[in-house]
Amino acid sequence: MAVAKVCGIETEYGISVNGARDANPITASSILINAYINELHGNVGWDYVDETPGNDARGFARESFPPSEVESHLVNTVLTNGARYYVDHAHPEYSSPECISPREAVVYDRAGEEVLRASMNAALRSMPVGQEIVVYKNNSDRKGNSYGCHENYLLDRALPFGKLVKFITPFLVSRQVIVGAGKVGTESPLVAKGKVQFQLSQRADFFEEEVGLETTLKRPIVNTRDEPHADASRYRRLHVILGDANMSEVSSYLKVGSTAIVLAMIEDGYMDDLDLSLYDPVSSLRHVSTDLSLRRELRLKSGRRMTALQIQEALYERACDYRDSHGLEALGPDGDGNSVLELWGEIIDALKTDPLSLADTLDWVAKYRLVLGYKERNNLAWDDPKLAAIDLQYHDIRPNKSLFYRLGVRAIVGEEEVKTAVTQPPTNTRAYFRGKCLERFADSIASANWDSMIFDLGTDPLRRVPMMDPLKGTKDHVGKLFEESVNPAQLLDSLGS
Repeated sequence: MAVAKVCGIETEYGISVNGARDANPITASSILINAYINELHGNVGWDYVDETPGNDARGFARESFPPSEVESHLVNTVLTNGARYYVDHAHPEYSSPECISPREAVVYDRAGEEVLRASMNAALRSMPVGQEIVVYKNNSDRKGNSYGCHENYLLDRALPFGKLVKFITPFLVSRQVIVGAGKVGTESPLVAKGKVQFQLSQRADFFEEEVGLETTLKRPIVNTRDEPHADASRYRRLHVILGDANMSEVSSYLKVGSTAIVLAMIEDGYMDDLDLSLYDPVSSLRHVSTDLSLRRELRLKSGRRMTALQIQEALYERACDYRDSHGLEALGPDGDGNSVLELWGEIIDALKTDPLSLADTLDWVAKYRLVLGYKERNNLAWDDPKLAAIDLQYHDIRPNKSLFYRLGVRAIVGEEEVKTAVTQPPTNTRAYFRGKCLERFADSIASANWDSMIFDLGTDPLRRVPMMDPLKGTKDHVGKLFEESVNPAQLLDSLGS
């Protein structure tokens, strides 16, 4: 049976400094995160020792790869909810803790937005009068630069990587019709100016390869980074770099949920007789993104032709059969899989008949109707800068400035659980142990990462606690130890026994 689809979302936010000329985005990102740490949180640094970004799932390693893709001298901290918050190149990035279900992944992604809002407020109090740091949950700066919203999924190491690539690629290419965040125009140098008016995805312009290790140049549809952050003899981690940063909770929920279901089917061999391999995945990716009619047919390797929506429907129908034969426990213990499947089918049916009926549900539809309405009311051309400005303002996470929050888009999770998730970790993954250690004993923690905690008890040597199983270190597993431990030494002694 498929392993539990422990998952999470990493979001790099766009950043600007209002009221300042030639502001450095790296400096601005550092100011933003340090303001949060100093005023609201406190700092436990990140441990880079076990990071191996140059390992490739195809069986080799890039020794020339740097130890980490982020600059290790920049701020990089761990939060009490188990998340990582740091400067990634020129952007503030929030990486959610490990979650047991798609719904929980949405809760902790939303918690990241709250962390960024609190950071903006904290930074504002320390900045010169008239200056303000603003962040956007989007994916490009309209200057040819893109920043990512990555997803992570736990996989069985026994699954051959070539098999994974074969079956996940057509799904990732076609899922834009549901989970795209929408974009006015294009930044692709391969497309003539004005040819693309609006597209489904913010990221499709920036992908050049089907399979590869890079994440910032020559971006691949399927990323081969073999860095499981877990026991490498049992697990691998699929690092999906293709997705958009979603404002819509429904889009985020389906992005994670449908991907988790397809991965479970691949692991269980339930896709072996459903070959939807695309003849040219990279070109197909761009064709899907720029086809607002959802009717453009893509050429398959078999010679057949299918639209992206038809591919999604075929996968959805297979997922329904899979649920009946295997169940969907891999998506968590609370029936999340059934909810994802029901919503997936509902969205496909609506897209087949009337896509604009989903303007209160999906990001790309909500944004398209918003931009189209403004364009027609003001008789503007599609390349008018005002439409690009509306696109950007859709992703402003300040509630009083964001156009998204004025649209009444359908929600999935409650505000109180999001508020709780800002400081409290998930209870059903190792994130619980990480978060509670930081909450209780931060002064005794030298550093932390996804699969270990390093304690400094004031005596040599430092003590590393490995966390190689993402499903261990849960509340059920270690909650009583935290209740009984009055200091970190007692906790470590209890763990050792």
